[in-house]
Order: sequence, then C-alpha cells, then structure tokens
Amino acid sequence: MSASAAKSASASVSPPISPVPPVLAEVVRSGFVEGRHRGSLVVLDADGDVELALGDVTVPVFPRSSNKPMQAAGVLRAGLDLAGERLALAAASHSGEPFHRDLVHKMLDEYGLDEELLQCPPDLPLDAEERETYLASGEVRSRVTMNCSGKHTAMLAACALREWPLDSYLDPAHPLQQLIHRGVEEAAGELVTAVGTDGCGAPLLAITLTGLARAYRSFALAAPDTPEHRVATAMRAHPEYVAGTRRPDTWLMREVPGALSKMGAEAVQALALPDGRALAFKVEDGGLRSLGPVLARALNLMGIDSSVVERIGRAPLMGGAEEVGEIRAAF
Repeated sequence: MSASAAKSASASVSPPISPVPPVLAEVVRSGFVEGRHRGSLVVLDADGDVELALGDVTVPVFPRSSNKPMQAAGVLRAGLDLAGERLALAAASHSGEPFHRDLVHKMLDEYGLDEELLQCPPDLPLDAEERETYLASGEVRSRVTMNCSGKHTAMLAACALREWPLDSYLDPAHPLQQLIHRGVEEAAGELVTAVGTDGCGAPLLAITLTGLARAYRSFALAAPDTPEHRVATAMRAHPEYVAGTRRPDTWLMREVPGALSKMGAEAVQALALPDGRALAFKVEDGGLRSLGPVLARALNLMGIDSSVVERIGRAPLMGGAEEVGEIRAAF
C-alpha cells in the first residue's frame, strides 16, 4: 500500500465507540415503559474516593451551568468584593422572578454598568409560571431577564474593577476567562480538555463527571475566607437567588443542611454535602424531566432521608388531565 493510500485508509477509521451508558430513568405510562433516559453518574465518599460509578465517569462533559460556582469564584479572585445575595446571583441560573431582575439592575447601577454591555442574549424568564406572568404584563425578552444575567453582571463588574476590556469579556483568551479556566482546573483536579460556548455566550469548559464532583467537594470543604468558601456560603444562605422559589436546587439547599447544589442545561447536576460526599451526573439525551428522579435516587443511595428528596423525585406523567404514570429512577 502506498503512503498516501495508507494515510487515506487511516483517516477513514472511526474512533472506538464508547459503551452504551446505563439506563438512569424510565418513562412509564399506564404501566408500560415507553422511554428510557441513559447517562452516567458518580458518587464520591467523604474521603473523595469513588463510591459508585454508573457509565463512564472519566470522559469529558460540558457541565453547563453546574460550572457557575467556579465562575463566581473567579470573579472573587479578580478582586470583586461580592457577598450575600449578590454573590449567590453571580453563581445563578435564576428563574427571572422580579427579585432576580431587580438585583441585577441594582448591581449594574452599583458598578456604573449599562444593561447593553451584557453579552448574554435577551430571553424570557426560565421559570414557566413566571414566564406566563411576565408575558401577560406586556414584557419582552431582555438581557437582564436571561437566567445567566447575574453571572454576566459580576463578570463585567470584575473587568471594570481591573480595567480589563469590557467588550471582549467572554473571549476565552480574556484575562478574566483565563483566571476562571485555571480555577476550574484547580477545583476539579484535572485539566480542561475542551472549550466551547455556553448558551449564554460564556466559555464552556469540559471536565469529567468525577472532576465535577471533586470540584463541588472542594467548595463544600473549603477553608474560611477562600473564594470557594465564600461562594458556597452565599449559595447556601440565599438559594432562591441561585435558582428560584420553585426550583429543586433551592429546595435542597434550604432543607438539607449544608447541601451545595447546582443543575446545568442538558440534564447535568452536581451536589456536595458538608461531610465531603459529592455526586455529579449527566443524562445523555439532555432530558431535564429525568433530572429530579435521578437526583432523588442518588441522594437516597447516599443516605439522605428527607421529604424534600421525595418531592424532587416526583415526576408524574399526565393523560387526559389525570396522572397515568411517572418518570422513575432505574438504578
């Protein structure tokens, strides 16, 4: 075979196909399993060792908004002095409720920033109930209403403080994004293997599920006065600013003492407990409807016995306005 033919043959070989992930949740209607959600999940014990691994938890994933605590720690490292609700909002995928929008506007005013500087796209409230109210009042899509606007406001404020460029604050090569990149790697204990673009336009850093769980564990156990401890404290104290009044992350951080919890788009979830135990999972098809049942089952396996876990795990299926089935965990 000639060298050119060999090169062509080599280029046409497909990479090895990863094993099919296990079923994490089943969709059951009228007693019939009509669908399945596959994915991967890891649980770390209090010492940080892998206690349970379903699927391949060593391949990179995009954690999506589960990376936000690390991004919030990055703006603190840049010198921005945030605390309380403001720091919680910097780590948020907020629901777009009035108190979220009001605080974003206040933060913009406090740092002398204009809403038009935000480079997150205009959007409607993330929460379905709030979205109906918002539209009924005649409101339209806005950058402030977009669920990542708190993070973007904090990023802009940090850049203004350091006199870094504002127009390119989302460029992966920007000083702030480089600072965040290093922080993600330190928290995860591994290198970022890919950089993409998140739904809000910010750089999206790929790490493994095991690395994501390690990162949350590091925040839960962080020493006082570190950026990680400050972010974890703010999120736990003000969970409604991290999510919203009708969101599982809020319920968990309110009702499970010391829990640090953050979901991400495409059905990613990470959580850590104050004793160092942590979990992270991703549902392969991105089906958010499966997130609650999978999370509740994982918490049950970790010994978390709370009414909020049962509440999060309920995912009924409706038929003719009647409950005819459910989405249930399958592990």
